[in-house]
Amino acid sequence: MYETFYGLNSRPFQLTPDPHYYFESLTHRKALSYLGYGLAQGEGFIVITGDVGAGKTTLVSHLMATIDRARLTAGSIVTTRLDSKDIVRVAATNFDIDTKGMDKAQLLSAFEEFLHSEARAGRRCLLIVDEAQNLPTDSLEELRMLSNFQLGGQALLQIFLLGQPEFRDMLQQSDRLEQLRQRVIAHHHLDPMESQEVEPYIMHRLTKSGWAGRPQITSDIFSLLFDETGGVPRKINTLMSRVMLMGAVEQAELIDLSLVRRVLADLKGEEVEIADPDAAAGRVTEERPVWENSNRDVSVKEQPQTQVEGHSEPVSEKREETISSPNAEAESNHRLLAHIDMMTSKLAALESRLDNHEESVHRVLSMLVEWVENDIRSKESYVNAGRAA
Repeated sequence: MYETFYGLNSRPFQLTPDPHYYFESLTHRKALSYLGYGLAQGEGFIVITGDVGAGKTTLVSHLMATIDRARLTAGSIVTTRLDSKDIVRVAATNFDIDTKGMDKAQLLSAFEEFLHSEARAGRRCLLIVDEAQNLPTDSLEELRMLSNFQLGGQALLQIFLLGQPEFRDMLQQSDRLEQLRQRVIAHHHLDPMESQEVEPYIMHRLTKSGWAGRPQITSDIFSLLFDETGGVPRKINTLMSRVMLMGAVEQAELIDLSLVRRVLADLKGEEVEIADPDAAAGRVTEERPVWENSNRDVSVKEQPQTQVEGHSEPVSEKREETISSPNAEAESNHRLLAHIDMMTSKLAALESRLDNHEESVHRVLSMLVEWVENDIRSKESYVNAGRAA
């Protein structure tokens, strides 16, 4: 929804791995070097580990998008809760080998024959196994046996193993995996991004989505994003998706620290303060650097703020009241009047927030209705075009 409001070609912070958005951080550059080295060797196992959301699948998808498919045949396994028999059958199926009605011996024979035929055609075979931490030891041993197939002294199958940190620990500590460890020719652990990489990462994904300067983004949000996500790409994507969505709901032309903090409060189940309409539209007065499509800094301003019982409200000027009472009764009356003024201000603030909340709900509903109507019109156009054809 937010991509429509901001005129983007696609969602820049989608969670589905997409090689189009691949960003080469320092740790990903190292991992890609290991993968390239392993492919050049054409044998053994290459292991890439990392925390959930570190970008393992995106990394390998990016690599696969650059290889010559005329010289390399690749298969991929993403469901790894498989026993030793099923792992061979699933691997064969991913290479389009017909395994129907075969027992294990026949299955292995068919797999070997496929590898030989690919080698005779001048192609090597690569099997990518994602979520390898879910594989039992027997299944990993079965994969090792598949890597034994050779022709003329050359390995016929190379295997990439992608897994979470516990797979690295299992691989290093299990006595039953000693032979597999000896076949690992390269291993890299993907670390989170460094704090200075968050800003170029976000701007890279926005640019890939056709970002044309809407919304503008203040540079002070990136350190907060790093603190909240630890530099994990998927966590950054999740948080930025919520930030962009709230920006679209509030029709904000500026993504700033205030908006990000409201999103974080919402995620944590805390009370969310509705943005001031002028601030949401980007009409602010405090000077601070802003990201535009031209990558140049501009300055904007924000109204002065004052705190009233934990709520931030714009004021035109800061008044100082001097209490000068001749007696205790006058002082008491003055305090009572001050208390009434404070409660009146607080009530006005709450009423304003309720009005803004109703306006935001109306905006969301309007955007949803527009999205549904556009979708219906697109489907009708498609059906009419089919009938015309």
